[in-house]
Amino acid sequence: MRLHPTVPLALAATLALAALPAHAGRSCDARPPDARTITRAMQLARQTAEQLDASGAQVVLLARAGQDLTRYGLHWSHMAWAWRTPEGRWRVTHKLNDCGTARAHLWRQGLGEFFMDDLWRYEAVWAVPAPAVQAQLAALLADAARSTALQHQPYSMVSYAWGTRYQQSNQWAIETLAAAMQPEQVRTRGQAQQWLRAQGYVPTALALGPLTRLGARVASANVAFDDHPTAQRMAGHIETVTVDSVLAWLVRAQLAQPPRTLVLTEVGSS
Repeated sequence: MRLHPTVPLALAATLALAALPAHAGRSCDARPPDARTITRAMQLARQTAEQLDASGAQVVLLARAGQDLTRYGLHWSHMAWAWRTPEGRWRVTHKLNDCGTARAHLWRQGLGEFFMDDLWRYEAVWAVPAPAVQAQLAALLADAARSTALQHQPYSMVSYAWGTRYQQSNQWAIETLAAAMQPEQVRTRGQAQQWLRAQGYVPTALALGPLTRLGARVASANVAFDDHPTAQRMAGHIETVTVDSVLAWLVRAQLAQPPRTLVLTEVGSS
């Protein structure tokens, strides 16, 4: 849904509150957004929609900067597939964690809802897939059964990139890309991961010490490390799917154009 910053704040607040029970790539904070947060999200949504319209794309990989991940050398926190409806509006399909739990579900939202967050940075990044890739993704995203086929409810924010016990949001996105590209061969998550390996995808290796791992596991139901190989886990070598790694891989594999970024230009700010 293409949202304009002049959308009434009452409506925008209703959308924001409806989105609060789920999260990905951000803190799980139950505080309702304030008026400035809503306005900035709507402005970012409008400016992003204008850029996506100008690209001529039908499907893009879209991401936001919901958390400060600079300590890990990362800029972007959460990605989704954004696709244009027959009416010309942009919709987003992505996986969101149910706050305070180890479960996650798929959501379809408008751009305003996607950016309705206390974002770390009011920025967007997108990559336009090659035309053949867009066509495959468009067909999958239009089919509810196919788009949810590889959704795995058990969730960990740092799920092992080559494991199937958990599935985080970015992992669902690229496994679903594999299913779109090879609909006859990719029926399971394991098959999707085989395709990703064959295409040269390399996950991000996070260096997490034992105290960090222990603190995260104790404090958060949505963080688990028991799916990682024991030797890697004990060495603090945590391989997981990140937006930054996916954007680099899409270009390297010639599956998409180089990513483009947008920094919010605030309208009507004093």
